[in-house]
Amino acid sequence: QVQLVESGGGLVQAGGSLRLDCAASGGTFRRYGMGWFRQAPGKEREFVAAISWTGTRTYYADSVKGRFTISRDNAKNTVCLQVSSLKPEDMAVYFCAAKMYGSGEIRGYEYDYWGQGTQVTVSS
Repeated sequence: QVQLVESGGGLVQAGGSLRLDCAASGGTFRRYGMGWFRQAPGKEREFVAAISWTGTRTYYADSVKGRFTISRDNAKNTVCLQVSSLKPEDMAVYFCAAKMYGSGEIRGYEYDYWGQGTQVTVSS
């Protein structure tokens, strides 16, 4: 059983940056592909970014390409989402997810474990 805990959300002005972290425990982190998803009020959850279990492949939603960067630190059992040039439409609860030997899946249902989420609020 893998537990995921997100942190780093907060209130930021449009154009600003944040670092979101997801700490994993209870499993062999290096065996898990990791993803970030987000859900805004009244909207469906959507894919943001993913990184393969090997760390060699990354994927991004078109809406965040060039602004967001996903990375992992297997020594610290964490995955990070660096978000920059934030826009009001980026405001959402951000969730991290894990899939054993994941290769960077973009569909939420393919993930096995989820965190509770961290709120990102962008003021215009």
